Amino acid sequence: MNRILILGGGTAGTIAANRLRRRLEPDSWSITVVDQSDKHLYQPGQLFIPFGIYQPHDIVKPRRQFIPDGVDLVIGEIDQVMPDENTCLLVDGRKLPYDYLIIATGTSPHPNETEGMEGSEWRKSVHEFYTFEGAIALAGKLADWEGGRLVIQVVDMPIKCPVAPLEFTFLADAFFADREMRDRVEMVYVTPLDGVFTKPVASKYLGAIMEERKVKVESDFAVERVDPESKKLISYDEREVEFDLLVTIPLNMGADYIARSGLGDDLNYVPVDKQTLLSKYHDNIFAIGDASDIPTSKAGSVVHFSLELFEDNFVNHVNGRPMNRPFDGHANCFIESGHGKGLLIDFNYDTEPLPGKYPLPGLGPFSLLRESEANHWGKMMFRWVYWNLLLPGNEMPLEPLMSMAGKELVELP
Repeated sequence: MNRILILGGGTAGTIAANRLRRRLEPDSWSITVVDQSDKHLYQPGQLFIPFGIYQPHDIVKPRRQFIPDGVDLVIGEIDQVMPDENTCLLVDGRKLPYDYLIIATGTSPHPNETEGMEGSEWRKSVHEFYTFEGAIALAGKLADWEGGRLVIQVVDMPIKCPVAPLEFTFLADAFFADREMRDRVEMVYVTPLDGVFTKPVASKYLGAIMEERKVKVESDFAVERVDPESKKLISYDEREVEFDLLVTIPLNMGADYIARSGLGDDLNYVPVDKQTLLSKYHDNIFAIGDASDIPTSKAGSVVHFSLELFEDNFVNHVNGRPMNRPFDGHANCFIESGHGKGLLIDFNYDTEPLPGKYPLPGLGPFSLLRESEANHWGKMMFRWVYWNLLLPGNEMPLEPLMSMAGKELVELP
């Protein structure tokens, strides 16, 4: 019996378990998923909780509901992987052997990595929405906040869902306008990048929306510390940004056990071949989803597209055949922009987000890098798609590799 151990029962781990269980003979292969929680969180929904669009119960379901029959679910905290012994050790002392290991423990915010962030103003005037608890706390803060200087700040890249800070900014602008208090809120977007996004073309389009919404952009800001007493962000080059309310995206890192196991880089992401997701150092270890170091967005669409190819590559690999379905880094992300509109971006390792129509050339129904109501509804419909199609590993009518069909070529800024 060949043993597959999947560490992490989030989006990537659950899709992989469903796809591999259907693909591999149950008499020859056992599959076990390990996660520290018995609850599955729809992470894109955390963005909407601070504005009352979603309630907490809208984005949580039992994890077991999405783990297929014939797959064991182990609830426990991972202490360490011992790759030389093909064993995973849990904090409670249990040992789980494997023949093939799939790391899918994602990435999470580490506010403790920035001096002063978790100081006296944490969850008072300093908030985040990248955790379930943080999103709920921020909803309470915004419910009766009377205005002032709102600073949205990204500590460093990469981060999970790189468009989420932009979406928060646009939704906050709409939220305060609807409450007839936008004139009482000064909004500042602080980023370590030289623009508002990692790709120049998209940065130009999205930066124009920031300017239109009267959001000041403070770029190239490498934060050194947060001063909770004076309510200031302080950069390494000694620039200062004052705030009344700070919504931060802390440093994102992979799971701590990856460092203890000697499997990751400085941010605890697992180095893999970017086309096959196979570890660069261990022939029986893969890292999927946000847990890997592949140079594309840490986003649900990357999980979806890459795992459609991973399934075949995994089967070929364990049977001694070449992994002949290379992943191209395909990602697409809806960007909610407020007042019932949104944008969409579609790109891969080599191609920037470009304007145009998706997925059908000239027809869409979604517009690339342009606001539309259809994009908004695409974003809102995704929650149903996530629970009912994506997590169970069902086929979806989108090609895993990026196509240039429907895209307009533009000059780089």
